[in-house]
Amino acid sequence: MHDMTVTIKDAAGIEGMRTAGRLAAEVLDYLAPYVRPGVTTNELDRLAHDYIVGVQQAIPAPLNYAPSGYQPYPKSICTSVNHVVCHGIPNDKPLKKGDIVNIDVTVIKNGWHGDTSRMFLVGEVPPHARRLCQVTYEAMWKGIERVRPGVRLGDIGHAIQAYAESAGYSVVREFCGHGIGQRFHEDPQVLHYGRPGTGMEIRPGMTFTIEPMINQGRREIREMGDGWTIITKDRSLSAQWEHTVLCTEDGYEVLTCSAGMPAPPAFIGASASPAPA
Repeated sequence: MHDMTVTIKDAAGIEGMRTAGRLAAEVLDYLAPYVRPGVTTNELDRLAHDYIVGVQQAIPAPLNYAPSGYQPYPKSICTSVNHVVCHGIPNDKPLKKGDIVNIDVTVIKNGWHGDTSRMFLVGEVPPHARRLCQVTYEAMWKGIERVRPGVRLGDIGHAIQAYAESAGYSVVREFCGHGIGQRFHEDPQVLHYGRPGTGMEIRPGMTFTIEPMINQGRREIREMGDGWTIITKDRSLSAQWEHTVLCTEDGYEVLTCSAGMPAPPAFIGASASPAPA
């Protein structure tokens, strides 16, 4: 990881990131009423694609995204159901009552990327699955609330790891948050585990995602034959939430805010609340 590849956004860049982030969050707001038993993830993908392209006049970043060594991703969103950790490809299998699903959206607007994901509960969900989703959400915010100038990335990872593991869960280590801006993935890598006081120092103008993947069972994962879908090796449930965050002069601003996003946990004080969309 080389510090020189981290982009510091100026005022115009921050405005571009705010717009892209808000649009990404609004896609999730739009999809929320459709996430119910019987809908297919392919249908959710079609709805998202048409909304991003037709209504927002933006670009779905995942569609045909092809990092080195990967086949182009074939859909506009990622839908990761139950034991799928991340990068689940939408398909024709209907969601059923009791499923949990992560929907991950990245939009490009005027060259800037906004990246966010949420867990959705499909119908009545068992308490153990609901708890996993809630603890994962809180773990993400434990990381977000650490963001301010001078803090190190290891401080963020440690806050997330300590919170998740204290609840009896495990943290996926092979995937992490990332810098984001005019490119989908930039430096730095934002690990969701770590030691306090280690890693890169955060500076104002940095924008990156915090997106912990937390497993109910063991942390080991495996890749499916499609080259994208990642599942828990022990088939235990996995949950993930994601926000794009800006380091400000005195703290942080969550860029992926919208009217329909879940409220931050109670431990996030008023002074540390995300800026309104």
